[in-house]
Amino acid sequence: MRRLASRSQREREGLFVAEGEDLVEAAQAAGIEPVDLFVAGETVTPEVLAVVSTMPHPARAIGVYRRDDLPRGVRPLCLALWHVHDPGNVGTLLRTADAFGASVALSPGCGDPTGPKGLRASMGAVFRVPTVPFEDSGQPRVALVSHGGTPLPELELGDAVTFVLGAEREGLPDEVLRGCDGVATIPQAGHADSLNVAAAGAIALYESARRASP
Repeated sequence: MRRLASRSQREREGLFVAEGEDLVEAAQAAGIEPVDLFVAGETVTPEVLAVVSTMPHPARAIGVYRRDDLPRGVRPLCLALWHVHDPGNVGTLLRTADAFGASVALSPGCGDPTGPKGLRASMGAVFRVPTVPFEDSGQPRVALVSHGGTPLPELELGDAVTFVLGAEREGLPDEVLRGCDGVATIPQAGHADSLNVAAAGAIALYESARRASP
C-alpha cells in the first residue's frame, strides 16, 4: 500500500488504494471487488492501518483495487479533459459527471483519479463513471474557452456532446481547438478572468441537461 502512493507504481502494477469506508462501500455498490481489503479490528489492527493511511484521521477500511476493473466507455454526454493536472479537479469533475450521467475522457498529463486526492474528491464516482482516453471521446466536441467563444446558452447542442476543457492556466492549444466542432464561452458578470475548470464543467453539463429536460 505504501508503494501504491506513487503514481508510477500504480501504473506499473495496475493497482490503487481506496481509503475510507465510504470509498470501499462505493466500490462494493458498483460491483467492483477488491484485490485485498483491510478493516480495522477485523482483518488488521487499527494501529497497522494508521501506519499506512494517508488521511488526517486514519481510515477504518482500506481496499486495494485493479485499475482495469474501473468502468470504461463513452456516454452521450462527456467531459474531455486536456492536461488538467490537479487530481482534485479531475476527481471533482468525475463526481460532477456522475451527477449528470456523463463519462470522462482523460488526456496524458491529467491528474490521476486513482491517487489519494483524486479518489477523495470523486466521492466514489471513480467506481461508477466510465472513462476513456482523450482521443476516444468521439461525438461532436465543444471546446470551452474563457473568452471569445459563442455564448454557451446560444450554442446549438445535440443529443450527444463532448465538452472539452483545458488546464486553467494553459487553456486549450490550437491543435485541440481545431479538432472541435464548436467553441463556447460561459457568460460571466463581473471581473473574473475565468472559472475554475471544475465549475466550468459543472455549468456545461447542467446547461446540456437543462435543455434535455421535458
